[in-house]
Amino acid sequence: MKKFSAMAIVVAFLCFSFIREIPSEPSKALRYVNYSIFGKDYARTPIFDTELKGHVYYIVSGHGGPDPGAMHKKDGKWLCEDEYAYDVSLRLARNLIGHGAKVYMITRDENDGIRDEQFLLPDKDETVWGGAHMPLNQKARLKQRSEAINKLYFENRNKGYTHQKTIITHVDSRYHQKKIDVFFYHNPQSSSGHALANTLYRTVKNQYEKHQNDRGYEGVVESRNLWMLRETIPTAVYIELGNISNPFDQKRLLIPNNRQAIANWLAQGVLQGDK
Repeated sequence: MKKFSAMAIVVAFLCFSFIREIPSEPSKALRYVNYSIFGKDYARTPIFDTELKGHVYYIVSGHGGPDPGAMHKKDGKWLCEDEYAYDVSLRLARNLIGHGAKVYMITRDENDGIRDEQFLLPDKDETVWGGAHMPLNQKARLKQRSEAINKLYFENRNKGYTHQKTIITHVDSRYHQKKIDVFFYHNPQSSSGHALANTLYRTVKNQYEKHQNDRGYEGVVESRNLWMLRETIPTAVYIELGNISNPFDQKRLLIPNNRQAIANWLAQGVLQGDK
C-alpha cells in the first residue's frame, strides 16, 4: 500500500463503527498553490510530490443545481446528497493535486469550499466547468457533464496527457434500516474501469480491515450501464459513499474527519492504481 503523505489516518472503533481521523504532522510540502475552489480555509494546497505528474482527473459529484439528489431530514435539517458528495470530492481533488495531478472539478460551487460542519447547508447555485448552469432535466444535465469532460479530454490528449480518468461520487438513498458500505460501479465494456474500481475497492477494504477488523466490510464492485460511465471517454469509476437515510452511514457523511478519511483512502487507491 502506497503511503498517503498528506495526512496519516488513525481509526478508532466506537459503538457506531465510524471513522475518526486524527491528523498527524504532515510531511514537508515542496510548495503551496492556492486554489480558491477549496474555500478560504483550504485554498492553500500543499504539493508533496510528483507521483501523479502527467495524470488528469475529472471529478464529478452527483446532482447539484436544481436537483439536490437524495434527501433525508435529521434533527430538523435536510441532508442533501449533492452537498456531501461535493465535499468529499473537493477533499479528494485536493489530495490528488498534492501528488502532482491535474484535476478538474466538473461540478462546481464557487461559494462552498471544503466545509468542516456536520450539517452542510443546501443551495442551488452549483455550475458545471466553464460556468454553465445545470438544467433541471436529468438527461440534459448528464449530457452537459459528459460533453464537458470529453472536450477537456481531447484538449489534454493534444497536449500529451495519456493518463486521464473520471471519478464520479454519489450518495445512495435506500430504506432507513439498510446500511451500505462504500461501493463502486464501472462500465461493463471497460477493463480499465473495472481495474480502477477494484483497486479502490481493495484499498478501502484493506483500510477497514486494518483499523476495524471486527467491523467487516461489505462494499462491492459491479458493472452498470450508467450514462456517465458509458458516455465519458476517459476511464471512469462511479462511487457510492453511503446511504443518507441510514443512521450508521450518516456518521460517515456528517463527521468532517470521516469525509476526509474517505477522501484520503480513495486517493491512496488512485495512487496505488496509477503508480
